[in-house]
Amino acid sequence: MSEEIRHPVPPFNAETAKQKVRIAEDGWNNRNPSKVAMAYTKDSSWRNRAEFVNGREEIEQFLTRKWNKELEYRLIKELWAYSDNRIAVRYAYEWYDDSGQWYRSYGNENWQFDENGLMENRFACINDLPIKESERKFHWPHGARPEDHPGLLDLGL
Repeated sequence: MSEEIRHPVPPFNAETAKQKVRIAEDGWNNRNPSKVAMAYTKDSSWRNRAEFVNGREEIEQFLTRKWNKELEYRLIKELWAYSDNRIAVRYAYEWYDDSGQWYRSYGNENWQFDENGLMENRFACINDLPIKESERKFHWPHGARPEDHPGLLDLGL
């Protein structure tokens, strides 16, 4: 039986931690719950706001609900810190709800990876700020953020 491996794998350095963050951002921006869930261990545990999610099946269900609620979702993640098998990120994402209200959600995540590069723990703290559509800063077609699109620091976030 072959092991699942998601490169880059720990121990992380500045370059590989940054790569891991961008890979995660791209995956979430593509909004494919079953594909995103495969980046996590089979028994991965999350704390996302006040919700606790365990295992790939629950991750997939969570992401399906999330992206059905958070319409036109666009995310930017930024490396904050890293160590051997841990990465801390800050991020912001924009979306609107079924009433047409736009939000920018700000958050921080702490990630822990197994030796194969699969995320085994994810702890997220998130705050939602209602914004006007004219205040949006994330403008790109559905999918991964283009390489030349500004990051959080460049956008003053």
